[in-house]
Amino acid sequence: MKFAIIAAGEGSRLAAEGVQEPKPLVKVCGEYLIDRLMRIFVENDAEEVVVICNDLTSLVSSHLRHISEKGLNGRPVPLRFVVKSTPSSMHSFHELSGLLGDAPFVLTTVDSIFREQEFSAYVKAFETVLDEGGDGLMGVTDFIDDEKPLYVGTDEQMNITGFYDDNRLANRYISGGIYGLAPSALETLDNCMQRGESRMRNFQRGLIRDGRRLKAFRFSTVFDIDHASDLAKAEAFLATEGQPSSNA
Repeated sequence: MKFAIIAAGEGSRLAAEGVQEPKPLVKVCGEYLIDRLMRIFVENDAEEVVVICNDLTSLVSSHLRHISEKGLNGRPVPLRFVVKSTPSSMHSFHELSGLLGDAPFVLTTVDSIFREQEFSAYVKAFETVLDEGGDGLMGVTDFIDDEKPLYVGTDEQMNITGFYDDNRLANRYISGGIYGLAPSALETLDNCMQRGESRMRNFQRGLIRDGRRLKAFRFSTVFDIDHASDLAKAEAFLATEGQPSSNA
């Protein structure tokens, strides 16, 4: 299984609030955000880790080059990366697609904060979904801490029925921005790009439109680092790592 990280955003909100480092190199609990994800992915037996970062600064690409050559904390990382600025997260995903097409993969953004134990359970559940002929397992949460959440419709078996910008249907979950997908999902990505779409939520709707069989996996908490205040929140949350969550 491959793992992919979108790390190409500008981090403009963090910069406006005084955070000087590019987002992938912001530290939480003494660890760069991008290093944290790569470490977790390797611990979950990553066949390969693919990353896209922007070309606005050489700091991130230089760091990735160092990891590729020297490893992470003495441990080799099967890393490939692309350096390119893109207009949207979907465009970044599309840039990575050529490195993903021959294997199932898990994709997320560099600032995704979650419990490591839950992520390992998610990876195992994704393998089960694939074994049963499913097309994907999407990380969802009922912890809503997003300025513009994408609500996820599910049935009693956690099959995904739709993705919605509002909650008129009283759905319990929102997207956690963690996508486990079979290679066939890249056909949907190509279709979305051809239609001129540019948001990951439109890609998720495209998966439903194309008849992909998706299930949802509940994370007790998932959130992104969008503001400087989120850093302290992430520190406090990760300090509880290893304690029982409501998912246990």
